[in-house]
Amino acid sequence: MAGDRRGEAHRAPSSGGRSRPARFGGGRTTIRGPLWSGMRCGAVISGLVTETGRARLDIVDAGGGTGGFAVPLAGLGHTVTVIDPSPDSLAAAQRRAAEIAVPLRAIQGDVTDLPGVVGEQGADLILCHSVLEYVDAPSAAMAAIARVLRPGGTVSVLAASAVAAVVHRALAGRFDEARRLLSEISANSTGLAAQDENAEATDRPDSLEGPGGRGAARPRRFTLAGVVGLIEAAGLRPGAAHGVRVFADLVPGIFADADPGAADALLALERAASANPAFHDLATQFHVLAYR
Repeated sequence: MAGDRRGEAHRAPSSGGRSRPARFGGGRTTIRGPLWSGMRCGAVISGLVTETGRARLDIVDAGGGTGGFAVPLAGLGHTVTVIDPSPDSLAAAQRRAAEIAVPLRAIQGDVTDLPGVVGEQGADLILCHSVLEYVDAPSAAMAAIARVLRPGGTVSVLAASAVAAVVHRALAGRFDEARRLLSEISANSTGLAAQDENAEATDRPDSLEGPGGRGAARPRRFTLAGVVGLIEAAGLRPGAAHGVRVFADLVPGIFADADPGAADALLALERAASANPAFHDLATQFHVLAYR
């Protein structure tokens, strides 16, 4: 089956929503972290297929939840493992895989369990999307990911921005919350903000457990420098970063009602700003590729 999948490897998987969508104008334009990172991962997969000479890659989705990314990748002929602490999410992922008749390995566990599950240097590509915000120790999670990644392999990291959280709360009139988050960023030289006790429930992924589970009850926020520091501390090489939803979460939807072309214009603006380093920390999330 893998032999006839090579031409499909460049296609990005459909978004499977671990991050909250930003809607503009009643939902006419939706910009999702998974969609944005999926587009970049499609190019990464194509490159890895070319470099390795293998049409079937070994891919791990850490904290992969219900398989929104994993199942489409398995559908392209790759060998995909999802590891997640939630048995319900894993069961949903397996049902999703069964619906399109593709194999999917679903393992209950934490990100730090990866070396025992996948094996040292057992993966070509690892997805770490909206995961570092919830794990007990982000540095330990990234170190485990690095151990599993093969030489020449890639890690896709999607994380929530602490700077954007400050801006969003200030614009919403929640000035005390904004000041608290800002002070935590300033006090932490690693760029890792404390857990956000006022984050909405919809900010959480569909997988990692909250109170009483193995993940943090409320999400952490990061600066881009903080995530890059975690990547480098794990012995990996950070690549280019992109912002996700720089403006979309800030623009009132009423503008789209007044101007039918505004939604497309906003999407074009987002694409232009996403690669501009000046806007990375202002984005609701940022996406970073890292290499071994």
